[in-house]
Amino acid sequence: MLTKSEFEIMELLWQEDKPMTSSQIIELSEDRTWKKSYVHLLINSLLEKDMIEVVGFVKTTKNYARTFQAKVSKEEYTVTQFTSMQSFTPNDIPKIVNALISLTDDINILDELSKVIAKRRKDLKK
Repeated sequence: MLTKSEFEIMELLWQEDKPMTSSQIIELSEDRTWKKSYVHLLINSLLEKDMIEVVGFVKTTKNYARTFQAKVSKEEYTVTQFTSMQSFTPNDIPKIVNALISLTDDINILDELSKVIAKRRKDLKK
């Protein structure tokens, strides 16, 4: 489970969808609830939780800075949070999916879900 501050960093990494240095994270986190000096602790915590990874280094003035990217997608994180908080059986999945589907009026989303279901059916038949 992520803290509020860790989640803010993850949201930024998901939104930007590119490797970022800690300085870039600070710069783009305008509405942050954490202090600038705390970013390294948050990054280390996210590394320990296997939520982000170091993907490279970039030259910054006289030094090199590590670049980080999300290792887990927002969707994957949401599913793990949902499943860890809920105790349900595979028989509950249709009810859950129905509840989620009822949240949208967008036909394109429903079409995309139909494609996902069709692909899963095909994969299971193999």
